[in-house]
Amino acid sequence: MAAMFRAVLAMVLALLSVNPAWGQARDYCPARPGLGTPACTIAPGRVSVETGLIGWTRDDSAESRTDTLTLGETLVRVGVSDMVELQAEWTPRIRERVRDRTSGRATTRAGVGDLTLGLKANLRNPDGGGFAVAVQPFVSVPVAPAPGGAGDWAAGMLVPISWDLGGGWSAQVTPEADAAADADGRGRHLAYSAVIGLGLPVTGRLSGTIEYQIARDDDPGGATTKHLGSVSFGWLVTPSWQLDMGAVFGLNPAADDVQLYLGISRRF
Repeated sequence: MAAMFRAVLAMVLALLSVNPAWGQARDYCPARPGLGTPACTIAPGRVSVETGLIGWTRDDSAESRTDTLTLGETLVRVGVSDMVELQAEWTPRIRERVRDRTSGRATTRAGVGDLTLGLKANLRNPDGGGFAVAVQPFVSVPVAPAPGGAGDWAAGMLVPISWDLGGGWSAQVTPEADAAADADGRGRHLAYSAVIGLGLPVTGRLSGTIEYQIARDDDPGGATTKHLGSVSFGWLVTPSWQLDMGAVFGLNPAADDVQLYLGISRRF
């Protein structure tokens, strides 16, 4: 899978190299970090590679503690027109460790993630300025077993919306509806969520985002409603290179307790 992913990326880069007139000036707006999704798209002829270098999630319950480690979670975004980009996302390493609180015994599973393919079509202001809106359909291809894979096909749609409030401030809303894979991998069910965020300037190149998410999952094995809070920071080292870090906190028992992550984004 890793070899195929690299081959597809190399082919896309080769095709883009024969269209030098496509490279339009546009501020870089990575999809990382945070829970929400920006409404902006990558300029035509440009490629953004956005990687979660490391992510750690902890979830405690009365029966067990679960620690999940992800390495190299990567999203590739390719601008194909002024308003449209193509996307592919895959995680090459996921490790889950579950420790039983009664016996003290721990079990560990490791693997890769499913492949997600999609596109983002901007409907207004593709650079993200002013009032911007986009639609982002996607499909998840079941290429991996648990713990990284869902076991069945899934699909969904996001509608990223953002407002530039001026002075480096912005407001963001990202509603989402999915046909999510059942926990037993034998069908699909409805899942939906919404993220509300406020972007704020910290320094000239450092920005922060505060977000809240509510997520409902109607899995036949047991429906859940999760409430999450998030704080994240992005440092634009150069006009085409960003470092990021963030934390997500569970606000009710159904949600994971905490998630911490570091990432990097680069535009080509």
